[in-house]
Amino acid sequence: MSSASCSNCLDARAAGAPGPATGVATVARWPAVASLALGVFGLVTAEFLPASLLTAIAADLGVSAGAAGQAVTATALVGAVAAPSIPLLTRRFDRRAVLLALTTLLMISNALAATASSLAVLLVARVMLGIALGGFWSMAAALAMRLVPEPLFARAMSVILTGVSVATVCAAPIGAWMGDLWGWRSAFVAAGAASVLTLVAQWFTLPALPPRDNPNLRVLGELIARPGVRIALLAVLLVISGHFAGFTYIRPLMEDVTGLSVSAISAILLGYGIGGFFGNFAGGFIAERSERHAIVFGAALIAALATSLLVAGSSAIVTAVAVALWGFAFGAFPVGFQTWIVRAAPDQAEGAGGLLVAAFQIAIASGAIGGGLLVDHIGALGGPAFAVTTLALGTLLTLRYGPRPARH
Repeated sequence: MSSASCSNCLDARAAGAPGPATGVATVARWPAVASLALGVFGLVTAEFLPASLLTAIAADLGVSAGAAGQAVTATALVGAVAAPSIPLLTRRFDRRAVLLALTTLLMISNALAATASSLAVLLVARVMLGIALGGFWSMAAALAMRLVPEPLFARAMSVILTGVSVATVCAAPIGAWMGDLWGWRSAFVAAGAASVLTLVAQWFTLPALPPRDNPNLRVLGELIARPGVRIALLAVLLVISGHFAGFTYIRPLMEDVTGLSVSAISAILLGYGIGGFFGNFAGGFIAERSERHAIVFGAALIAALATSLLVAGSSAIVTAVAVALWGFAFGAFPVGFQTWIVRAAPDQAEGAGGLLVAAFQIAIASGAIGGGLLVDHIGALGGPAFAVTTLALGTLLTLRYGPRPARH
């Protein structure tokens, strides 16, 4: 996720929303903030690895590409439950201890994935990742708020979210490259080493963070009852499921339809990551002016790119350009959606952010399931076909009901 929902928590607090009233940091703890960035890098890397290793995983474990893609589904579904649940279940524990436990779970997940002898074992590993992923994102903003003085909060979140940008650039191409050289398991070994480094960094840099908030289910129920929140969450489900249906199964398409070598696939996935890196900045620029326009821009562009793959996916040039631009377009979503959800519930920004994390994870799972079913039944073009349908619906929904600037 991105910093938009988090930075708007400050605006929500100014408007009277619940938020930290005591214990505000007077000194910026930048090493601790950097350790959170490492955590983000490790989580996002582990989350994205299957997309670049899908065919190798499927062949090694003796399952179809669609079945192997459910490794993404498992992480997403569990993450959707963990995001709102972890703060409730751990509300009496020091947040430092909770974060260290989540990072330890990430480390175990990578080790288990690297040694998985069956799809069932791999799915267990991905369930562990989902718990770590959902739990971390549910607390990221609150932790940043306690590590730096309030005027530096946005800067701290931008530092933390560099982990997302770097992982977006590195995870898919490096995973594919390592998988080609040493087998798909080597990529999870490398991810495990990064999680060990993260745990050490967090152990030595994070201060004690005693529990301070007392979250409950009533707030979440009240938020879901708001029409503006429900529309935003529906848009997330449509747009993000379409994106991940296409992205999760992009390697089978490049192998089976375009006929590319592993080295060419790695290069194209690097283009996707670089596109996503710059797309984050472009998306933020558009969202500052209109989150509705940011989402419509990204969704419409990906729908057009998925259509180009359906029509001309056998062309290496078309595929390479489409995948790189796809990464760029995806950068418009995190800031756009998080700004939308917070403006839909300015008095409960943190609760709304938790619901957004859950919706993102459910959308990822839906895309992986729907795309996997189509890939298994109609071939590698099933992913883009699913993407075109849901992204078109999401674009129309956002265009019609998305937030508009207030008239003065």
